Amino acid sequence: MSKQNIYDNDTFFEYFRSSRNNDVNFNDCIETPILLKMLPDLHGKAVLDIGCGMGQHAKQYADMGAGSVLGTDISGKMLAYAKEHNSADNISYLQLAMEDIESIGRRFDLVTSSLVFDYVEDFAGLMRKINLLMKEDAKFVFSMSHPIVTAWDGAYDRYTRTETGERLYANLRNYCVEGRRKVDWIVNGFERYHRTVSSIINALIGAGFIIEECQEAHLSDEMREKYPALFGGTIHRPEFIFFRCGKS
Repeated sequence: MSKQNIYDNDTFFEYFRSSRNNDVNFNDCIETPILLKMLPDLHGKAVLDIGCGMGQHAKQYADMGAGSVLGTDISGKMLAYAKEHNSADNISYLQLAMEDIESIGRRFDLVTSSLVFDYVEDFAGLMRKINLLMKEDAKFVFSMSHPIVTAWDGAYDRYTRTETGERLYANLRNYCVEGRRKVDWIVNGFERYHRTVSSIINALIGAGFIIEECQEAHLSDEMREKYPALFGGTIHRPEFIFFRCGKS
């Protein structure tokens, strides 16, 4: 099974770091507010953040009262940034591929992940591993790129536009063809895996989860009008999908 480490690519890392350092970006304006609202009370809880990246969420969980936060990521560059900019006494970071999380050998009150499961080939297998790391009353809250987004294979334009460039509607093709998508985005040969909504749901159920809540990304008309170049397409499709699960 391949373990992608695209964030240690210098070009990709610098693009991502620059994007996250902007005050207005998809993560902070769309993904993070929804994810945080879906969390249970964190006071005194042991939290595992899979694919923690630069540690923004780990620091938020620590500030929200978590007893301990373990952030794992395959990227040495991301973890170095996390340790420098998003550290706290109750946060620890571990370089570890998400495919190998069973090696942690601990159980947690909350497992979270932000926009990294697109990179795993065996999603169903990963869900089973996560379930085994959770206490009986634990919660699992995560986000992914929406399957409408991951269906894109780079062979067609994402949007149909007017002559002046205004997005008319989002294009969708080969949604039912699951598997690896290899496209040129930021770098040549960027890879992620596409799966349908039903495949995600059935993998969760098969791993022993009860789905308690599902959300799709949304943004206010005010933000779309204020930043049309960045967010104009969000009226046509949701960028992200979110789940909150318990153990069955």
